[in-house]
Amino acid sequence: MTTDQIILFALLTVVFALLLWGRIRYDVVAFAALVVAVILGVVKQQDAFAGFGHPAVIIIALVLVVSRGLVNSGAIEVVARHVIDSSRSISTHIGIMSGVGAALSAVMNNVGALALLMPVDLQAAAKAGRSPALTLMPLSFATILGGLVTLIGTPPNIIIASFREQELGASFKMFDFAPVGIAAAMAGVLFVALIGWRLIPAARGEHDTPAELFDIDEYISEVRVKKGSTTIGKRVRDLDATIEETGAAVLGLIRRGKRLPGQARREVIRQGDIFVVEADPGSLEELVGALGLEYVGQEKHDGLVRTADTGLIEVVIPENSRIAKRSAHDVRLLYRHGVTLLGVSRQGKKFRDRVRRLEILPGDILLLYGSVDRLADVTEWLGALPLAERGLQVIKRSTAWLAVGIFALAIILASLELIYLPIALAGACVLMTLLNIVPVRDIYTTIEWPVIVLLASLIPIGNALQETGGTALIADAIVSLSSGSSPAIVLLILMVVTMTLSDVLNNTATALIAAPVAVTIAERLNVNPDPFLMAVAIAASCAFLTPIGHKNNTLIMGPGGYKFSDYWRMGLPLEIIVIAVSVPMLLIVWPF
Repeated sequence: MTTDQIILFALLTVVFALLLWGRIRYDVVAFAALVVAVILGVVKQQDAFAGFGHPAVIIIALVLVVSRGLVNSGAIEVVARHVIDSSRSISTHIGIMSGVGAALSAVMNNVGALALLMPVDLQAAAKAGRSPALTLMPLSFATILGGLVTLIGTPPNIIIASFREQELGASFKMFDFAPVGIAAAMAGVLFVALIGWRLIPAARGEHDTPAELFDIDEYISEVRVKKGSTTIGKRVRDLDATIEETGAAVLGLIRRGKRLPGQARREVIRQGDIFVVEADPGSLEELVGALGLEYVGQEKHDGLVRTADTGLIEVVIPENSRIAKRSAHDVRLLYRHGVTLLGVSRQGKKFRDRVRRLEILPGDILLLYGSVDRLADVTEWLGALPLAERGLQVIKRSTAWLAVGIFALAIILASLELIYLPIALAGACVLMTLLNIVPVRDIYTTIEWPVIVLLASLIPIGNALQETGGTALIADAIVSLSSGSSPAIVLLILMVVTMTLSDVLNNTATALIAAPVAVTIAERLNVNPDPFLMAVAIAASCAFLTPIGHKNNTLIMGPGGYKFSDYWRMGLPLEIIVIAVSVPMLLIVWPF
């Protein structure tokens, strides 16, 4: 290997290791890698930021804005609300929800499709008295599968199409992905509806009342002893009967900013002490009233508790949330925005950090307290998703058909190649902004900037790997591994390798690295590169084995009460089905 190849492979190894470690946000890792690559001379200075103007990056950003417009207009809400029927069997419900989810994610961002349908699914679960754990994972997987159908359905498709244009002179068209994508999506949806949900561990579905839907009995919260409280002068253990009656549990006591050892059961309670409790929102408030306590930070809410102006909301934290990997203190949640973080639920895990200083992780469920108006604004500002019905969201229902028409016109013009796809989508964004379907303030908050930075940073590194012959080395290794086998076997191996990488890495990163490898393999075999590129697009998107493989999987982890090891039970057979359906379809639709 040459020096440049060694540097690039070493750099990518470090990047992959840091992404797996997960302690540093992926966009920071990718951007740092780009800077190091430029300093070491493996990426030219003039190419350092070329990725930010790459068509794939632009298209992904524009699709996010258009998706927001469809949601804001209520166009998607109309479809979503008609699928709730608690009287349906669970298989029928999963089949309908998964079908709708797959269809929506074919024309909008699949994370957005899940974010829209998740509250609907939770409501249906509440009405039916069943655990959402039985239906959220199938819904997540279905929205991932739906992205396989069109060019704009998922970032890997956009990346692959742009790479084909760069290498072969022509991009894949809007619906070139449809024949194979529809076959894989239909097979996957049938599987999750009829069989897949049954593979979810039985323990996840053992909730017997709607009150247990979100595991809210596992919120870790803090409440303070206020002046005049009946608890002052008593020992913590003297309150056992009252605490037990409320259904809460006291985990510890904080005094002057420090947590006392153990559960501090023998400590005499003083004014200003803070109880660390485990309780659901109802039990928490009952405890506050019974013991004469107050919420930490309640003074910021003018002393109002549960008036018409204040309330509680439960939100789940996605990977790209403003508070992910940060604390409520870091984002100044209370002092700048007047909203208190009352509690955190993390799959039943206990923690000793103060709630406001606890590092929030993707998948955590937060219990927020504040004025109703601020709760709505702060939820959106955080990039969090409410678990209850979005009653506070302003839907411009009168613009629903207008938004659909604008989007449809853009897709038709791009599909007929009358207008370049990025320009068509940009035009749709401009119209939606001028018509206030997407307010100007929402444009920049809608775009997932970490994904944009990740993609734009890795594009120059991927190009450098290809130019230095690094991708040729990987391709040769795969071809050698299948020496003497037919191209179909090589295609199968490429899909398996790509899918495995996507289960532990970001799907955009996987597509960027695997795309040039696919073309090089086709050149080595002297066959059509299209089936190999399509194979990478499908495999990079289908990450079902872990909660970190795809944002949708992370998003459902908290509300579904899933463990890390739950995903592969349904995900592994689903990945096998996708490969089993896709490979023959690829050979038929895109022959060698």
